Amino acid sequence: MSERPLTVMLVAAEASGDDRGAGLARALRRKLGDGVRFVGVGGARMQAEGVDSPFDIAELSIFGLLEGLLAYGKVVRRADEVAALAAREAPDVAVLIDSWGFTLRVAQRLRRMNPGLPLVKYVAPQVWASRPGRARTAAMWFDRLLTIHAFDAPAFEREGLATTFVGDSTLAIDFSTADPSRLRRAIGAGPQDPVLLVLPGSRPSEIERVLPAFEDAVLRLKAERPGLHVVVPAAPTVAELVKARVAGWSHRAHVVDGEAAKRDAMAAATVALACSGTVTTELAVAGVPMVVGYRLAPVTYAILKRLIRTKYVTLFNIAAQDFVAPELIQDECNGAALAREVALRLDDPGLRARQTARQSEALLKMGRGGPDPNEAAANAVLELLSTRA
Repeated sequence: MSERPLTVMLVAAEASGDDRGAGLARALRRKLGDGVRFVGVGGARMQAEGVDSPFDIAELSIFGLLEGLLAYGKVVRRADEVAALAAREAPDVAVLIDSWGFTLRVAQRLRRMNPGLPLVKYVAPQVWASRPGRARTAAMWFDRLLTIHAFDAPAFEREGLATTFVGDSTLAIDFSTADPSRLRRAIGAGPQDPVLLVLPGSRPSEIERVLPAFEDAVLRLKAERPGLHVVVPAAPTVAELVKARVAGWSHRAHVVDGEAAKRDAMAAATVALACSGTVTTELAVAGVPMVVGYRLAPVTYAILKRLIRTKYVTLFNIAAQDFVAPELIQDECNGAALAREVALRLDDPGLRARQTARQSEALLKMGRGGPDPNEAAANAVLELLSTRA
């Protein structure tokens, strides 16, 4: 009789978590071959690595206090489903990725169901920005924390949670196979034509709140620059929603989906207009100067404004402690202001070059060039299991 393979539960509820879960699955399979199997919850990238999710994670891509309250019943039901899946599949370890509110509820259910199941939290809640009490909560429910920022560890180690810095897998994205000319041919752009990348987010609430301001900015830019090519890479979690919205624009934009097309678009871009999130780091790795925008529900913004302890929202701006890329948040995230900042960069190659160089410097502070984060995460998971053997 063959030995039962190691069963790893991976749970992710957003596009960035789906990417990290897929990378971790690949790294574990490289080490264990057929000796590992995966169960859990994720998106298209994790599904490609063998994780058959019982539901669509797009409905859990939630950000904001009010949005979280409105979705509470759904979050609880889906957490119950994950616990039921664990009861059926009997994983040897569970790795819960980002999405603090959802994964915490999953952890609580798994811990009560099986107190001996090792629980790993991958990506720390941002206690350096707000709600430092989450460090103590994490220590109560998890056995190991994998962090993507070197500065995360002290807050959690003070609470007794074993913490391993693995680095940000986004920093290790390889753009060497990206083909900007392929993208330009597909959209009818010449080698020197300006290309504006518009990235409106990966959550339905971001499409609802951020995309209208981005659309207004694009309309203004196209009115002055008819030759400007606009490309909208759609995150898998909101692809159909983005396509439906962009189809109604009065000016042409090219929606692309899939990882290869997104990387081609980033390699071809002159400037990007980006929703705050993981994609800003991707753009910086690709060498694209950008303008960052974000909008929240007014009540959520009013509350968070009192809680947030940093004046920056973009990770490489936090690392640089400067507005390397401009951030237009809430009321400042409007078509006129966004268009003005994008136009400055479209019209000034020197400004683009300076910003790109400063973004690259900030990425070094974030750990770019270090060991492969996926490998480091896989090693940490296996090391935890070895101590439980």
